[in-house]
Amino acid sequence: PFSRFRECCRFFGDNGLTLKVFFTKAAPFGVLWTLTNYLYLHAIKKINTTDVSVLFCCNKAFVFLLSWIVLRDRFMGVRIVAAIFAIAGIVMMTYADGFHSHSVIGIALVVGSASMSALYKVLFKLLLGSAKFGEAALFLSVLAVFNVLFVTCIPVILYFTKVEYWSSFDIVPWGNLCGFSILLLTFNILLNFGIAITYPTLISLGIVLSVPVNAVVDHYTSEIVFNSVRVIAIIIIGLGFLLLLLPEEWDVWVIKLLTRLKVRKKEEIPEGNGDIASGLPSKSRRTRPSMSS
Repeated sequence: PFSRFRECCRFFGDNGLTLKVFFTKAAPFGVLWTLTNYLYLHAIKKINTTDVSVLFCCNKAFVFLLSWIVLRDRFMGVRIVAAIFAIAGIVMMTYADGFHSHSVIGIALVVGSASMSALYKVLFKLLLGSAKFGEAALFLSVLAVFNVLFVTCIPVILYFTKVEYWSSFDIVPWGNLCGFSILLLTFNILLNFGIAITYPTLISLGIVLSVPVNAVVDHYTSEIVFNSVRVIAIIIIGLGFLLLLLPEEWDVWVIKLLTRLKVRKKEEIPEGNGDIASGLPSKSRRTRPSMSS
């Protein structure tokens, strides 16, 4: 087990997991992940969950733009179109509520959360590369330790500086809080381990499927109005998200498919002409005896 642990520690560098590596590599990811969740949760207080889930899908477009700039990934015109769709959907989503300050702040918060998530993924790819199953488990454990140290200190500092006050622990909704914590833990485990053991595209599809689920829940539990502008914005962002899921060589596959279809059509046309031509002599040979009689 110790040798397996040392093998997983190589994920952090040649010297393994040291205090310097903890603060230079793990700490920035912990801050980004904390900001992602904080902005996302704060946005839910401002706008409905359907709009939040739709706008968070834009993080895929932000990942492409950052990867193109930072990682020097391959330029793809279809992904630029998808990024334009994402930006247009954000503007239309803001217009759907009439540019009210409450909704604008909520949209800005969820866009900031999507940006932090995209920056997290790009930096993870840049600094650490692709992680294996055990390496992902160790990295999440290190992030958990940092979050305990970092996040716990913030409310304590705010309390002793008298910026915020703690209410009685008896009025805290422990049931909802524990249920939310379990769901959030399950989400993070499935997200990180799912990327390590299966295709990232399958994990990304789960984000798209959350949009109609949230829409149904909001329709029966809140007063959300699905006007034409909001519906078009949802469709545009969803379409842009699906375009970003296309593989890099999708255009080559389409060209090969069209070429095969053209070849099959050319092969079917001569065969059909041959059958017609072969049918004419046989008909003339059957009619000649009748004429001679």
